[in-house]
Amino acid sequence: MYTDSHTHLYLDAFSGDRDEMVRRAVDAGVSRMFLPNIDSTTTGSMFSMADQYPTYCFPMVGLHPTSVKENYREELNSIETYLDRQGIIAVGETGIDLYWDKTFIREQEEVFKTQIGWAKDLELPLVIHARDSFPEIFRALDETGVNGLRGVFHSFTGNREDLGKALSYGFMIGINGIVTFRNSNLGEVVRSIPLERLLLETDSPFLAPVPYRGKRNESSYLVEIAAKLAEIHNLTKEEIGVITTRNANNLFQIHPLNGS
Repeated sequence: MYTDSHTHLYLDAFSGDRDEMVRRAVDAGVSRMFLPNIDSTTTGSMFSMADQYPTYCFPMVGLHPTSVKENYREELNSIETYLDRQGIIAVGETGIDLYWDKTFIREQEEVFKTQIGWAKDLELPLVIHARDSFPEIFRALDETGVNGLRGVFHSFTGNREDLGKALSYGFMIGINGIVTFRNSNLGEVVRSIPLERLLLETDSPFLAPVPYRGKRNESSYLVEIAAKLAEIHNLTKEEIGVITTRNANNLFQIHPLNGS
C-alpha cells in the first residue's frame, strides 16, 4: 500500500478522466491521496472530491504562497472559515515561494506565520511549500516557535544543510518525481533522510517522474518514485510503500486500512 501525501487531483487537469485516474491509482496500490488546498477558488472542488472519494481522498485547508496578492487578508478570511470542517487532516499547503515573484514577500511571510498559528491552535500538521526560500521559511519557524508543531516540508529540493535544519524541527520530508530527473542531485540528499521521516508524494498534476516526465502527473505514478527511493535506500519499492504509509498515518493521524 502506498500513500500519496500531496496531490492536487481536484484540478481541471483531471476533469476529463478523474474517476479513471483514481481507479488507476488504487489499482497501482495507492490507497490514500491527500489533497492540499491552493486558495479560495479551489476549496469547493477539493472538498467535493474528498466527499466523493472519502475512503481514498483526504482534504487539507491552506493558502498557497503564490496566491498571496493584494487581497491576501480576504483570502485568509475565506480559508479560515473552513478550518472547523470535519475531516481536515492538515493546514496547507502554505509557505513562501520566491521563485515566481518576490513582490509580496512580506505578505507571504505574514500569511505563513498566520497558518503556523492555525496549525498550532488546531493541533494539525503543517504542510510547507519552500521554493527558493529556505532561509525565510526557517526564520519564520524560529520566530513563531515550533513547540507543539509537526508537519512536512513538501517537494523538498534543498541541500544537506537545509535538510539538517528541516529535520531539526522534527518535520517529515516529502519527496516526489524530481528525485527521478537525470539532472537532479536530490538523490544524494535523499540518502541522508532517515526512513522514519520520509514521505512519498506526486504533487500531481505537476512534476511527473521519469518515464512520464513532461506529461500530466497522477497518483498512480507514485510507484515510480517509490522505486527510485528503494534504489537509493537499498530496499524494495513495497518496503518503501509500507514505511512511508506508516509515516503518513502517524503524521496525519489517519487510521491504517484494515486495522493493520
